[in-house]
Amino acid sequence: MDKTKFLDLGRQPIANGFLTEDQFENEFFYDLSVGFDRETALVTHMEYVKPSLMFNDEYSYRGSMSNTMKLHFATFSKYVKQFLPKKHKVLEIGSNDGVFLVNWNSDRCFAVEPCGNFAKETNQLGYKTYCGFWGGDLSQQILSDVGTMDLVFAANCMCHIPDLDNTFSAVEKILSDDGFFIFEDPSLIEMINVNSYDQIYDEHPHIFSVTALNTILQRNGLSIVRVDNTSVHGGSNRIWVKKSHFAKADDSVARNLEIEKIFRIGEEDTLHRFAERVRQSRKDLGDLLCRCKELGKRVISYGATSKSTTIFNYCKIGKDLIEYITDTTPEKQGKYSPGVHIPIISPEDGFNPSVDFAFLGAWNFSREIKEKEKDFKGKFITHVPIVRVL
Repeated sequence: MDKTKFLDLGRQPIANGFLTEDQFENEFFYDLSVGFDRETALVTHMEYVKPSLMFNDEYSYRGSMSNTMKLHFATFSKYVKQFLPKKHKVLEIGSNDGVFLVNWNSDRCFAVEPCGNFAKETNQLGYKTYCGFWGGDLSQQILSDVGTMDLVFAANCMCHIPDLDNTFSAVEKILSDDGFFIFEDPSLIEMINVNSYDQIYDEHPHIFSVTALNTILQRNGLSIVRVDNTSVHGGSNRIWVKKSHFAKADDSVARNLEIEKIFRIGEEDTLHRFAERVRQSRKDLGDLLCRCKELGKRVISYGATSKSTTIFNYCKIGKDLIEYITDTTPEKQGKYSPGVHIPIISPEDGFNPSVDFAFLGAWNFSREIKEKEKDFKGKFITHVPIVRVL
């Protein structure tokens, strides 16, 4: 790759690496810088974190903890079945705790999951799960075991894998001639539009544009046939792909490519302007939280997320400004946030009338949070699209 750096988010920890006090001393950090590849227009990290440091038996993010995501996958699963043969075979790459899998017949649905804790759970649910990292070797193993797939699906996973050529060629190998490869990941144009720089962390080595994907997929024998723009995770694209020899694109592909051209997504100047807005957001958030502290207000964070790890470490926000974080995930409670070590407790213990302000660490689920916490008398704080009190 011919990469040029446009954004430096500083020294960062493993974003999902929630830890105990005795782990502070040996915590892993790396330098998070983001670049632009001139060859493909891909936005990607300058250096990649070793996958096994992020995805292992202690991985804590559970998709099924969110009602929004459960409904999202249930709705899509019901819809996509009309495009598949009656006795279809499905493979999910990055199956997490089975939030997508449970919508499919376990006899004809298979999974790949590198995190041993989740692979064990989905195997126990009856879905044959291969515990490992996706690539050419694992694709060949599954092909030998169960044959080609009518649907290969991945949600918030393709952008996790540094080597995209190996990733996509492995999909092409296992996909049936009339099969679909469908994947969802955060949208570059939406990240820039709402200034959600917290989409960038160790697990997201790439933030995809349709323009970049179009180039990389085609050189691996695959072509985009449809693009759905969705609201999940703060703005994502669902990319529908087929083998190039069997692909016929609908109007959504050309429309998305044209929109990205109009917004100059494939140009470095656009990314440098985005970087300036990120730096301004850091200043504005720090100023707001300092004012709250000066006024004696109690400020917490709602949601111990990978996104908030990026924000807190980049903006140097610690427990001097945010007293604690509330989160519903049992595996995170009683631990500390990566890098800045803010304590994490359950909402039952910490989200109470004494709280004046709650920073939305999970801003992409703000609608679900506001509905759940409709009796909250304080105010929420967000940084998207600008720093403000809601």
